[in-house]
Amino acid sequence: MRITGGTLKGRIIKCPDGVIRPAMDRMRESVFAILGDLSGKSWLDLFSGSGTIAIEAVSRGASHVELCEKDRIKVGTVLENVKVTEQACGVKIQCHFMPVEYFIKRCRTQFDYIFFDPPFPYKFHAQLIEEADKKNLLLPTGTILVHRPEEHSMPDTIGRLVRTDQRVYGRSIVDFYTYPQQTALN
Repeated sequence: MRITGGTLKGRIIKCPDGVIRPAMDRMRESVFAILGDLSGKSWLDLFSGSGTIAIEAVSRGASHVELCEKDRIKVGTVLENVKVTEQACGVKIQCHFMPVEYFIKRCRTQFDYIFFDPPFPYKFHAQLIEEADKKNLLLPTGTILVHRPEEHSMPDTIGRLVRTDQRVYGRSIVDFYTYPQQTALN
């Protein structure tokens, strides 16, 4: 896998052992182009896999980045990818190795962007987003992004969040959720 843009564009990221479904280069490049410059923004990468999405956020300017991955087989590769990135950019990526559901319950930080990329068989997308909303993990002007298979539908409204955009990449879809007052401002 490679980083598609920003200061680390073209850098190769190692893929960990175990079950992984890396986000397609085309999808990552498109999503980050939609979001634009992330300078000074905070980013949370949930179901991180190799850490590629978190590293992509750093490459594009995010200054506070955290990731969460529960698969212990991936820990070594994730830490290696993060270490190389931190050395190249000077931005620390905080890593949490635990189930995402547990992390959301414990987290006290708010983020500009939260990226959910669970395994495609996962069926609790909406419940996790609702829990993140209840815990106020998203800043009022923030965006939650959900990568999912086309077979798994998502509601237009989850908790206080409203779907404001949806992009299709082959069999996968990325949904964008924001708070209604933000939609009114745009």
